[in-house]
Amino acid sequence: MTDLDLATTRRDIADALLTALERRHEVLDAIVDAENHAEAVSAIADLLGKSQLGAEAILDMKLKQLTKDERRKNQAELDDLNNEITFTLAQRPASSGDTLELRPFDPEADAELFALRTEDIGTAGDGSGAPAGDVTAEIKAATDRVDAEEAVWLVATDGDSKVGLVFGELKDGEVDLRIWIHPEHRKRGYGIAALRKSRSEMAGYFPGVHLVVRAPSA
Repeated sequence: MTDLDLATTRRDIADALLTALERRHEVLDAIVDAENHAEAVSAIADLLGKSQLGAEAILDMKLKQLTKDERRKNQAELDDLNNEITFTLAQRPASSGDTLELRPFDPEADAELFALRTEDIGTAGDGSGAPAGDVTAEIKAATDRVDAEEAVWLVATDGDSKVGLVFGELKDGEVDLRIWIHPEHRKRGYGIAALRKSRSEMAGYFPGVHLVVRAPSA
């Protein structure tokens, strides 16, 4: 987990907990009216306008976290994190990852997306840093690497929109993880959301292999 990813997660949780305590009566009503855990999480997230991660943390709160001393500690942590991170969840709502999904790259359906990425970045898709080659040839080479379990290419989607690409290339016993976000979807938090979700995805494809994360193009 990168420092920014960790800080963003901690801030989401700290902010959600403080907001929940300020509106504790409404939160309790939402929990009591919920049919099950999943419904309670969704109800809290909708009520407070927080991420699913923050809502989960609220539902898992311990009673000792309700004391004034714990609330002061939580506020101090949130103040520090707000100084560290310049954007808010409201400004980049996609950073919560609640609506972003990752699916395997389709050589035919996603060729146009990869072509746009190549035009934007100007380097090969294998992470070598070499100049970009013919798009069709690069996709064919990537498909061969995926079939050989040496690479994983994923498409990041939000509803019907393709918002970016995630590349995982196995090299020298490590997975080189790179993220590219479509220019029209940048500055919304998709890079952070894709990074969060891609860790578990890559762990599934390459169990026990160390990830080397490259900064998202976001």
